[in-house]
Amino acid sequence: MAEHSITVVCKENSEALEALITKTVKAALDAENVEQSCDVCVIITDDENIHELNMEHRGVDRPTDVLSFPMLELSPGQKIEVNPLEIDASTGAVMLGDIVISEDRARAQAEEYGHSEEREFAFLTVHGMLHLLGYDHEKGEEDEKLHFSRQEEILTAMGIGR
Repeated sequence: MAEHSITVVCKENSEALEALITKTVKAALDAENVEQSCDVCVIITDDENIHELNMEHRGVDRPTDVLSFPMLELSPGQKIEVNPLEIDASTGAVMLGDIVISEDRARAQAEEYGHSEEREFAFLTVHGMLHLLGYDHEKGEEDEKLHFSRQEEILTAMGIGR
């Protein structure tokens, strides 16, 4: 089993949220059979900050719930193969990418959809992780079905239902 380095940055110190996100990142990596040790950073921010990032990186002038910034170009299910120079010599890991989640959006959406905040944060984390691993629901209908069905499989395996 690969050793993954997961960094979670929250505006407020929240051990429970950090533990949930770390568990979810690991569940997604395990479900996708990622054997390469990976570094993943998940940043929990607010609507204002994610709005700025959404505008800067996607040209969309509004806040969003989650943004992913993959460091590798992968396809769903593709084994991660990297140049040895891309591996951190001290950890043996490759930087998979960053995920930014709006805490404001997550909490509002949990209420709107009638499920727990735990479910929403886990959902957004899995969604972002799958983007880092090459899934892209915006490519077309088949890709959307694959991305969304994979999300639900991972969440169900974690015991996190609606």
